[in-house]
Amino acid sequence: FLTGASTCFAKGFQPPSKGKAVVYFVRVTKYAKMTSFEYFHQDKYIGVFKGQNYLRYECDPGKNLLWVSTENKEFVTADLKEGGTYIVIVDVSMGAMKARVGLTPVTDKDTEFDRAKEIILAQEPIITPEEKIAEMNIKLADFIKEKLLLYETEWKLTENFKHISPEMAIPENAIN
Repeated sequence: FLTGASTCFAKGFQPPSKGKAVVYFVRVTKYAKMTSFEYFHQDKYIGVFKGQNYLRYECDPGKNLLWVSTENKEFVTADLKEGGTYIVIVDVSMGAMKARVGLTPVTDKDTEFDRAKEIILAQEPIITPEEKIAEMNIKLADFIKEKLLLYETEWKLTENFKHISPEMAIPENAIN
């Protein structure tokens, strides 16, 4: 089984594969619906989507760095537990040339949880084809290295990026 972008086409919450965690990136706003955001896990491109939709992403538990690129770059650090399901709201705001992005991890206690759950239950996740992911990882290799270097040497020291802790996993009774 390939670790990475979802190979799960079903709508609704799907538990992660054995030994994995799953993160749902959910855009709940219709604002800037034509603007695509590109998603990354550490040094790998994992997918792209636009509009009010979501990306389901499985990865290894433990420490992870997830990020999104558009006019700006937004990062979220994560310490994921095995079997955990996590939701990250993809915030959209006005930028100079195109929309800017923000990432906000939520729990089932947050107000945005119900909006995210509604979208996940109503439609299938956006799937970026494996060929496109492979092609983009080659095409963006230098870009990814450059942005991660900026993250390590500047951004993580000056920006207040959000964090997903193991306790932020969504309880099963909240998603079924």
